Amino acid sequence: MKNIIVTGCAKGLGLEISKMLAEAGYNVIGVSRSLSDDYASLQSAKPSNVIFYEYDFSNVKGISALVKLITKEHGRIFGLVNNAAIGNDGVLATMHESEISQLLKVNVEAPILLSKYVSRSMLLNKEGRIVNVGSIIGTTGFNGLSVYGATKSALAGFTKSLARELGKHQITVNTLAPGYMETSMTNGLVGEKLDKIKRRSCIGRLAKTKDAAAMTVFLLSDVASGITGATFTVDAGSTA
Repeated sequence: MKNIIVTGCAKGLGLEISKMLAEAGYNVIGVSRSLSDDYASLQSAKPSNVIFYEYDFSNVKGISALVKLITKEHGRIFGLVNNAAIGNDGVLATMHESEISQLLKVNVEAPILLSKYVSRSMLLNKEGRIVNVGSIIGTTGFNGLSVYGATKSALAGFTKSLARELGKHQITVNTLAPGYMETSMTNGLVGEKLDKIKRRSCIGRLAKTKDAAAMTVFLLSDVASGITGATFTVDAGSTA
């Protein structure tokens, strides 16, 4: 059974990815700041192949030890989904420097370090999959999300070069770029703001977490072995 690490597994897209991977027969190793009721329910339903580790990725210094512990307890890692992120919004001119630093740590430094240490298993196996979860905001921009957009753009650039670095070892690296999705992060969108986003969609709705999760599962699969260094946008056609 192939081991897949999913960060930010407790809710939203990370939870949906974990559910689909568990159904597909992978060994899902979820990592998040806290254990949600939904992820605990998934563990209860799939006790043999759904695992949880509590970890806050703002603590970048402990990532090496975390990966070492996971590998020791479950064996080499086949796949990594760098999904954990924070999305503090605010105008750059008034954003506190500590907030900027935290966004960079969690959204950029943590995925890079995770990829660094997890890819060692993949190099030994001579195969592997890394999916970096970006955002359409990394290319389109959005008012009040300049730092968040910068972090997501950085991940896409990281994907391109790492794909070249690891490709000769049959390790693929791709970026998933979701648009606005029906999650707790968008529950506050109402009225004209929500209608405006829906109007930009080709199909008149927000993307669903299942849409983005299904693409992630595909990129982790054997049939996607020839796909690397690419960005896959799942946004209900809002950037078409």
